[in-house]
Amino acid sequence: MDPLAALAAEPTRAALFLDVDGVLAPIVERPEDARVPPETQRELARLAGDYGLVACVTGRTSEIAREIVGVDGLRYVGQHGLELDPAAAEYARDIHGFARATDWPDVEVKPLTAAFHYRRAADRDAARVTLEATATEALERGFRTKWGRFVLEVVPPVDASKGSAVRALLAETGLRRALYAGDDITDLDGFRALDGLQVAVRVAIASAEGPSELGELADLIVGSTDAFLEILKRL
Repeated sequence: MDPLAALAAEPTRAALFLDVDGVLAPIVERPEDARVPPETQRELARLAGDYGLVACVTGRTSEIAREIVGVDGLRYVGQHGLELDPAAAEYARDIHGFARATDWPDVEVKPLTAAFHYRRAADRDAARVTLEATATEALERGFRTKWGRFVLEVVPPVDASKGSAVRALLAETGLRRALYAGDDITDLDGFRALDGLQVAVRVAIASAEGPSELGELADLIVGSTDAFLEILKRL
């Protein structure tokens, strides 16, 4: 059976895990301008009423993700799953201090992490080289780092990821069928978290900025948020 059809046949037994930026909301020059289009919002509201769980698992905070998506009835888990781990808060003050002491023009300080963006840099290659030194310093300070689409994020040294968030929500709900959709390197953990399920569908929203491994692990590949909307309509 078509794996999408297997999910749609018994939606109350299935979960949908969705990244936000690049999956539901198109990538924009200024992250604060990102929004989920109205047609996608309508599909998400429909799916929330049909499926056992519809969750947005994102690097954003859950509050900002809720604002960007604009749909009630979804589960929002932010900061790459760190919001589900109480130990992460112990490192927030030190990470924020590290971010304030780092000379970088586009720093986003989040409740538990700090993101160093370079999408708007005049020379992205040079910016990446500079941030690699920042990443090394962060690791030497005992933090961890995550690279994404033109962003370096400094995070607490705890074992939390989009994958751990997915596993926690599956355990909480008891669901054994799931779809995960993502577009970036941090979504690889979400893909792997579906291993061993009765039905597992991994959807990659491919782009020149995304990792090739995402497409290699995917069951379905689409090229845009508009194309992913068509998948949502099939569910």
